[in-house]
Amino acid sequence: MSGDRVRTLEKLYTQGETSDIVDLALEKLFAYELKESQEQLARLMRDLSQFEQQYDLSSDAFYARFQAGEMGDAMDFVEWASLHQMAERLKRRIGLLEES
Repeated sequence: MSGDRVRTLEKLYTQGETSDIVDLALEKLFAYELKESQEQLARLMRDLSQFEQQYDLSSDAFYARFQAGEMGDAMDFVEWASLHQMAERLKRRIGLLEES
C-alpha cells in the first residue's frame, strides 16, 4: 500500500500537482527520519566503540578480517559484525536523507 502512495506522490510531483502542505509534510518527515537515523547510528557507534577498545581493532578492519574468515565465529564477533552491518546501512540511509 505505501509503495502505491509513493508512486502516486512521484506522479503528482512529475506533473507539478503538489501543494505546499505536501511539501511541508515531506520536509518534516525527512527531517524526522534523518534525526532518528542519526540517533540510532550514534548508539551503534557507542556499541562498536566498546568492541574496538576490547579487541584493539577498528570495526572496518575487524569486518574485513571477519568476512575473510580470519576471526572465527565467536558470539562477540557475530554481534560485532551485525552491528557493523547495521551501522553501514544507517550511514547509507543518512546519506540519502541528507541528499534530499
